[in-house]
Amino acid sequence: MDILMVLDHEFPPDVRVENEAISLIRAGHRVHLACHTRNERPQKDFYRGMIIHRIPVSTLLYKSSVAALTVPLYFKFWEQFLDKIVRNNDIKAIHIHDLPLAQVGKTLKNRYYLKLVVDLHENWPALLRISSHTKTIPGRLLSPRFLWERYERRVLRHADSIIVVVEESRERLIGAGVDSSKISVVSNTLNQENFRLPDKFPDTEYYTLFYAGGITYHRGLHIVIEAISLVKDKIPDIRFRIAGSGRFLQPLKNLVKKMNIGAHVEFTGQLSLEEVADNLAQADVALIPHLKTSHTDSTIPHKLFQYMFANKPIIASNCIPLERIVSETNSGIIFKSGSPGDLADKLLALYEKKITLLPARRWVEEKYNWDVDAAKLVSIYRKFQASLISEYNHGTK
Repeated sequence: MDILMVLDHEFPPDVRVENEAISLIRAGHRVHLACHTRNERPQKDFYRGMIIHRIPVSTLLYKSSVAALTVPLYFKFWEQFLDKIVRNNDIKAIHIHDLPLAQVGKTLKNRYYLKLVVDLHENWPALLRISSHTKTIPGRLLSPRFLWERYERRVLRHADSIIVVVEESRERLIGAGVDSSKISVVSNTLNQENFRLPDKFPDTEYYTLFYAGGITYHRGLHIVIEAISLVKDKIPDIRFRIAGSGRFLQPLKNLVKKMNIGAHVEFTGQLSLEEVADNLAQADVALIPHLKTSHTDSTIPHKLFQYMFANKPIIASNCIPLERIVSETNSGIIFKSGSPGDLADKLLALYEKKITLLPARRWVEEKYNWDVDAAKLVSIYRKFQASLISEYNHGTK
């Protein structure tokens, strides 16, 4: 089956998209990937078996995506681009990554009798509630959150399959009236094939905390900075290594300077997956300090499973999916989101070895790994193939 995946940003990189596409290719499908480029990448390309279709996008048009529900110029741009790909290839299914372009997928589904998959990486309406641009007056006018909530409920009715990353997200959609039979959980678990840990150990001169990921306010990194200021006298060798980039980077650096703890905090910048593995191997503790919101209560980060595979003690905030999995595996400690004092207490207890945790790699090897989730994804498309064959034999197509 020829599948058209649609991604509303640059590719590569995107770990989830890459894992899914390669799994489908290995299952015998041909995968096309449509994405935009703002970096003058080739418009036709090949990557790990995928056929890449790119379209240049101007800064103005890219920014207009915020207002897609009120001024549908961005939808029209994508519809014209994708229509050409569908017409020029034997596309049988369109796989939309994340909510915004689901409407375009619905339009093409109806026009060409395609199967439609909507792959929800995030709880999009909840993400907008915590996004800085929707808190401004123009943001509220151009991208009101209630419109995205209505949009989600409306457009998901037309999907043949809906993919979410965690059980809590599935429950949220069912509660909103979405047909449960359409929803599959294909999580952000670890692809062990692509994650290699070097033979390295923590630096004995430091007690190293490690975080890898985006640097935005809702990641809660400022809570860690405040907690370090509370424990630095009791843990004088503490070092917090932050890998990643994002719009909250400078405010975070300013906070470090204000609290005079520059000797205890290191910003590495954006790292490759190999560099993340290298830094993780040398860490004593791995952190996921996300602020608890309706968004973080219905998603799960890749890094959780990377940390578990590395057998690192995890300190995570009490977001529902994080607390569920960390508690199930006894792989870490949960602290109250947004509380530097509670985090400081948990850091000190772990440092003083008052808490015993179990190595979590076996959980990844046996349960929380990409092979398990890839099988669920492949099953969705196997059912599509059977349905298309049945429709063909009965002359309905």
